[in-house]
Amino acid sequence: MSGTEPRHVAHESVEERLSGVLGEAEEKLAAEIIAEQDLHEVKKRPEDDEDELPSMSEQIAEQLGGVRGLIESSVPVLAFVLLNVILSLEALGLEKREALLWAIVGSVGSALAIGGVRLARKQPVRHAVNGLFGIALGAWLAWRTGDAKNFYLPGILLTFGQTAVLLLSVAIRKPLIGYAWGIMANKGKQDWFGNTRLFRTFQWLTVLWAVSLSVRAGIQAYLYWLGEANAIGVVRILVSWPIYAATFAFTIWAIHRVTSAQKHAA
Repeated sequence: MSGTEPRHVAHESVEERLSGVLGEAEEKLAAEIIAEQDLHEVKKRPEDDEDELPSMSEQIAEQLGGVRGLIESSVPVLAFVLLNVILSLEALGLEKREALLWAIVGSVGSALAIGGVRLARKQPVRHAVNGLFGIALGAWLAWRTGDAKNFYLPGILLTFGQTAVLLLSVAIRKPLIGYAWGIMANKGKQDWFGNTRLFRTFQWLTVLWAVSLSVRAGIQAYLYWLGEANAIGVVRILVSWPIYAATFAFTIWAIHRVTSAQKHAA
């Protein structure tokens, strides 16, 4: 180094050299300790990483079966409606009970086919099994009574039951929509009870779901009372699912609006 360079430059160069020497010594010492103690570097396993949870909408959709689940649950109902209407035509010359039998066979058969395809593809069959149970119960009631409208009775009663449970949860100040959010989007934590704004949001969203379900079930119950079996099936497919989809989308938006506002405020 020439004598024309400032002294502080030379001083810094010495410190850098000393730091490098000490660093090498530390690394060497650590290597010796690892070798003597037969230690190994602990690598973080992929499963130890905290996976980022999917969005709430993705998780709820998964729990409910997603779009595919909605379609699959509608196929047996659609099969029953179409077969019952077509086979009941006088031109075919089938008796009412015989037409009902073939409609039941087509509905249950389509539900079994959906479950079989899922099993063959090694896909979850939970939604298919649940749908098959409801279809089988409705088919049994329709066949026993000889009236096609009873095919829809279990679904109507179940929906009214869900409405009552939702309203009860609001009355006792434990809204079920809040619990669903905690399980699906809050890593299982139910700490929203201490969040006044979020708690109120879950209260009125639970009421909204109860109203949505009661409207869907109410329309079908009215048609059941009129004895319009085929109309019940049409309403269930063309009216009930759009109401469900709109309620679901609004719920996601309302919760996201509150949680995002609170994050920004924090």
